[in-house]
Amino acid sequence: MNQSNNSGILERFVNTVMGVKTGNQQKSSNTSIATTQELDIKAVLVYKLGTILQIGVMILVLLGIEKLVILIDNNSSLPGWFSTLVTGLFFALLSIRSRIFSLLDNTRSSQTYDQVIRPRWSPPPLVFPIVWMIIAVLRVISSVLVWQQMNHQFLVLPLILFVIHLALGDTWNTIFTVERRLGAAVPVVILGPWLSAIVVTAVYWQTNPVAGMILSFSCVWLTVAAALVFRIWQLNGSEPLYPLKLTPVEK
Repeated sequence: MNQSNNSGILERFVNTVMGVKTGNQQKSSNTSIATTQELDIKAVLVYKLGTILQIGVMILVLLGIEKLVILIDNNSSLPGWFSTLVTGLFFALLSIRSRIFSLLDNTRSSQTYDQVIRPRWSPPPLVFPIVWMIIAVLRVISSVLVWQQMNHQFLVLPLILFVIHLALGDTWNTIFTVERRLGAAVPVVILGPWLSAIVVTAVYWQTNPVAGMILSFSCVWLTVAAALVFRIWQLNGSEPLYPLKLTPVEK
């Protein structure tokens, strides 16, 4: 009984930190199904525009935090470590809640994963937020190391690529988790979160080898995640690898 209670407490804590909503926390809403094989051009445009706008907003945020850190560094009354603390908290916000800068619906939920057919080797739902918490910590550490290596600058190639990677991940979440487009999620997870993670890790490694090594764990996990997304797509009908037009259907 105690073990079960501890597991429940852990699950609630992890889901709260990562902003994941479980099935019983979901509000009742309409769902949608694909009734044709027609490409949803509007959805493609929305995804592209939403991603571009999120990247633009986060780059502006990088500019703002850079100016704030300059003020902190120039303030002799503040301890030298204070700007590092502020930077770490900033990267923690980006790593855990980058979706607050997105115009797309980026609700984190286990509902889609719970309802689809999954391979036998798929991890239980709780594993995902726990792993992403670990990755978030690794992202913070590696990004702070890069920031220090770049003389406390934020508008630099490694960190710009980092926010692009986060935005691509948020867009994929919209496609897979929120809209349940299992086909479109396959190429997007490969060309978006997975490929951008490889690029960011390589650039971090060139900037600071320790930062690159720390971040490389995210590449391993995203490789597993991409394989899982592909297998889920195969097991659930292998719909076309592009967003289909959806018809709203009352639950």
